[in-house]
Amino acid sequence: MHLANFKELSGKQLNAFVDVGIEVKCNPENYRKALDAESLALVFQKTSTRTRVAFEVAMTQLGGHALYIDWRTTNFTLADIYDETQYLSRNVDCVMARLLRNADLQRMADASRVPVINGCDEKYHPSQAIADLITIKERKGKLEGVKLVYIGVHNNVCNSLIEGCTKTGVELITVTPLVNEQARDDELMQVAKKTGLWKTTLDAKEAVADADFVYTDTWIDMEFFTDPKFAPEKEKRLKQMMPYQVNNELLKGSNAYIMHDMAIHRGYEISADAIENPKSVIYEQAENRLYSAKAILLKLLST
Repeated sequence: MHLANFKELSGKQLNAFVDVGIEVKCNPENYRKALDAESLALVFQKTSTRTRVAFEVAMTQLGGHALYIDWRTTNFTLADIYDETQYLSRNVDCVMARLLRNADLQRMADASRVPVINGCDEKYHPSQAIADLITIKERKGKLEGVKLVYIGVHNNVCNSLIEGCTKTGVELITVTPLVNEQARDDELMQVAKKTGLWKTTLDAKEAVADADFVYTDTWIDMEFFTDPKFAPEKEKRLKQMMPYQVNNELLKGSNAYIMHDMAIHRGYEISADAIENPKSVIYEQAENRLYSAKAILLKLLST
């Protein structure tokens, strides 16, 4: 079983990931040897803080071993990803890959003899969404019936939130004046719309009025934020998106918890006052990436 996105998972299965994450967070000693002597390959083409830390520490705390592989220092840069994965998967028990293109992630999964976990690509970010659902359930005691508002660019994180929320009963409203075309997944959106749990609007103030959680993400992918070639597009996005910044003015009168998947561009998609707001659960949400990683590893390697 691979975890490329949530398309092959039922709501019950996705809820199980969330519950395992909470369980292992509450009772870590019970899982110290759960993956004894097993190895996880961490393949990074994209930069990372949380994904690397979460999966590497998760594997160590579960009794296993994590092997960090920088794409740029390996023959993944020279050879066919299918052939390299065929070799890699004969040496490890699981592969976590953080790649630029979903097509390469799918090719890796096709080649692998062991489970492949999508650690983020341009279309999906499933491990992040599981951490988000863990955070929501910890705060509210449930998922079904909770209202989450996502404000920002429709991107990979947004896609996985749409899938994750609609499959677990969370009501999701997205305020996305800009769509990252690389992330577009019409099939995913059609399936989500049929559930009645996902709605879209451009009225951020109205959307957050009765929200339980307000969530934002970077408007510009990390690998492009300081790229001079991307500067014209960056300027265009900032001008278009600044009215949708999550700040205390937008949240005035709201009792919602504030979420951000990090890394944060302070003063852009979210203001400093919102980050430090007493209702912010951003760092707690980031911490839960560790328990999301543990849940994924336990579920995939114990089946």
